[in-house]
Amino acid sequence: MKVRNLLVPGALLGAMAISGCKVGPNYKVPTMPAPPAFSDEGHNGDWASAKPADGVDRGIWWAVYQDNELNNLEQRCATANQNIAAALQAYDQAHDLVRENRSALYPTVSLGAGASRNRISNNAPLRLANTAQSYWDFLIPLSISWEPDLWGGIRRQIESSAASAQATSADLANTQLSLQGLLAVTFFQIRGIDLQLQLLRSTIDAYTEALQLTEDRLTGGLSSDSDVQQAKAQLEETRAQLIDLGVQREQFEHAIAVLVGEPAIGFHIAEHPVVGDPPSIPTGVPSELLQRRPDIAAAERRVASANALIGVAKSAYYPTVFLGAGGGVQSSTISNLFNSTSTQWNAGPSVNEILFDAGRRRAQMDLAIAQREQATALYREQVLSAFRDVEDQLSALRVLEQEASVQDKAVDAAKKSTELSTLRYKRGLAPYLEVLTNQTIELTDERAAASLVARRIVASTQLQMALGGGWNSIQLPTN
Repeated sequence: MKVRNLLVPGALLGAMAISGCKVGPNYKVPTMPAPPAFSDEGHNGDWASAKPADGVDRGIWWAVYQDNELNNLEQRCATANQNIAAALQAYDQAHDLVRENRSALYPTVSLGAGASRNRISNNAPLRLANTAQSYWDFLIPLSISWEPDLWGGIRRQIESSAASAQATSADLANTQLSLQGLLAVTFFQIRGIDLQLQLLRSTIDAYTEALQLTEDRLTGGLSSDSDVQQAKAQLEETRAQLIDLGVQREQFEHAIAVLVGEPAIGFHIAEHPVVGDPPSIPTGVPSELLQRRPDIAAAERRVASANALIGVAKSAYYPTVFLGAGGGVQSSTISNLFNSTSTQWNAGPSVNEILFDAGRRRAQMDLAIAQREQATALYREQVLSAFRDVEDQLSALRVLEQEASVQDKAVDAAKKSTELSTLRYKRGLAPYLEVLTNQTIELTDERAAASLVARRIVASTQLQMALGGGWNSIQLPTN
């Protein structure tokens, strides 16, 4: 009956712990007003809002570029990149911490065993006559301890660590998006270099013909040696440009090798010039960025984690209650160890309340509040940066499209000018310097146009990254 009387308060405390309150503020997502639309949206009909019924899988956002080699490299990056692997381990650690904190809701049970040989001094006080001076002590203790979560401090700690784990999961997604985006950007920079390599090779062929023309005219007495040397200089300078692009291309290849987790030695990407306009990318509305950007989700989850820690700090103001029970068997002989007369037990609650701490708990509370406010400010800054990122890339696509249209006209004009000056030179109506000047202008314009092709597709890739790459906050683990 006494044992039952001792367990009644424990049962009541347990019920209170299960259904008890959680001190501290309940979490509310920080408000962040979003503009109704992006300013560059719909400038030419390409950047239409995403439709909820759209069945396109945006998880592999790079597939829109329809390049099998890029698809293969992106998959290898997802599985072999070491930064992604490290981010995955960071998430596993955060998830393990949630499990550790959750275990505090339950009692701790321990079982031991011991045996000792003891000797009593002949001069020991209260030593009974005719008792043995030496004896064995066999003991198997069992203990149970539990701190009921009456004020929700443990549950708030679990809430905080769970939100941190979700933030780490979003960090993992953001790391993967950033690295796979970097891979796509670098890949298209290589494709842009390939376009310029193609251009320079065709230009070298044209300059070789031009050199042959000056040498033929020199042989016929229609040209000077100076024309020949100028043509040679122009040809060799163009060959030097071709070699220089080769250096840049190899450096980009080495960067991709690291991204896919391979040694740079022997890594190679087949040459294939980029062509055409970038694909249309649905942008959606600005408010969707709050769910589609993993970096925003990570920042918001850290606000939730910091908010829960306020409850942890506040719970320190309330009494701490412990429930404990111990028991076991003890005997001086093994044969009697498990007899009913060898049992022993104790049970009872304990309560502890801090009466004076020189402001320590108040400081911890103020610290938790300040950390939440800091996390809130960082979250809002992240949202503003996300809006800016999208606007930057939309503006870049719009301006680069206009620039490319104008540059193509410049290329056409330069080609016609070169054709006319070459014809005039063949007829002896113009010096070779005029041909040389127009060829130089033509090559400069063509390289600028080729660069714009690559810059436009890179900008579209960066827009994909700014939009979250198809990720959504519903992918966060529930823990």
